[in-house]
Amino acid sequence: MPKILIVDDEPFIRLLLEQTLEDLEDEGVELITTDNGETALEIIRGESPELVFLDVMMPKMNGFDVCNTVKNELGMTGVYIILLTAKGQEFDKQKGIDVGVDVYMTKPFNPDELLEKARTVLGL
Repeated sequence: MPKILIVDDEPFIRLLLEQTLEDLEDEGVELITTDNGETALEIIRGESPELVFLDVMMPKMNGFDVCNTVKNELGMTGVYIILLTAKGQEFDKQKGIDVGVDVYMTKPFNPDELLEKARTVLGL
């Protein structure tokens, strides 16, 4: 069963992402959520989700550090990471690329685009 991890410290954003992606549950996709980077890293290590929607600015561990740990320190290349952030500056995008992010999306995001991206990544 494919897994998607949603990581955001804002409850409203987590709910919006869950609602956007809930149709995928009918196709056998499991949705997992958490509100901080530290727990996200534990879930990624234990569950190996195929896709992670990851906020940048979070408590305990930011999204850049989570991505860097997953991609560069743990070498988990099979985990597709999409950074979702309000930080749209070129400097921030470059930092995302430097830590190995697969896609950098700025908030507010288009729910249809997000769902389509998830379908593509999971091969649905």
